[in-house]
Amino acid sequence: MEVLEVLPLDRWDAPIDPALGRRATAALEGGRILYFPNLAFPLSEAERRVLGAGTADGTRKNVSYDPETGRCKGTALQGAEARTLAEVMARFSDAAMGLLLGLAPGYGRSLERARTSFRPAEIAGRQMPWRKDDTLLHVDAFPTRPTAGRRILRVFSNVDPEGVPRRWLVGEPFEEHARRFAPRLRGPLPGAATALNLLRLTKTRRSRYDHMMLQLHDAAKRDAEYQAAARAPGAPRPPIEFPPGSTWIVYTDLVPHAALAGRNAFEQTFHLEPASMADPARAPVKVLEGLMGRALV
Repeated sequence: MEVLEVLPLDRWDAPIDPALGRRATAALEGGRILYFPNLAFPLSEAERRVLGAGTADGTRKNVSYDPETGRCKGTALQGAEARTLAEVMARFSDAAMGLLLGLAPGYGRSLERARTSFRPAEIAGRQMPWRKDDTLLHVDAFPTRPTAGRRILRVFSNVDPEGVPRRWLVGEPFEEHARRFAPRLRGPLPGAATALNLLRLTKTRRSRYDHMMLQLHDAAKRDAEYQAAARAPGAPRPPIEFPPGSTWIVYTDLVPHAALAGRNAFEQTFHLEPASMADPARAPVKVLEGLMGRALV
């Protein structure tokens, strides 16, 4: 299956024909990446200077912006520069929300805006513990922030000033991925979800779905043979490059992906109830419930 669904938009606020929106939504929910090769996120010279001014503080790989509080974390910037960084991240968050609602108005019923990130550091060569190593193929699952079946939908835009592309590897369709690792998945220990929540190790109580998705995430990253086969010459899906000035949208809980290289990208995370999808049966929770033969939330 072709990985990318290429769309012609070149403005974040452009009116979107309903037929194009239906095509985009079907592709997105079917496991493709919506790719906008000409949709650059505009930056002023002052904003470019701030983004290049040693933005990260060295304690985290990304700078995080909370739309609810208007605050950034993980940045070394202070004063006016910090305010400029927060403003440009807020502007990207708003632009991403507008783009999504233009493409899929039905998502507005339950689309929840989560945190925004700026990812300044080069991915290639970065040493990380295997669970946090995003150069390994995986589907997204959050250890501390259970979703209880809600979707993880992300908007990315490459703003690197020196022409460095963001390089991704994409794996097989989700059902095939889940079937591959299903024999390794085990149910949670009795009382584990309650204990984790009482100890404040999770924001809310972890559902069986969240437990299974975390195991799926870990099983893929731990499987050296699987990772090597995806990178071998002649693999079914060669790496994809997203150059500066391009934007892409993907359900990262559905599409096995690895970020191999790149720097200076914005990302906005959204959560969505499966019931708001055009085709709720495509949600990972429904696929896993079918494989497991039981309810997971």
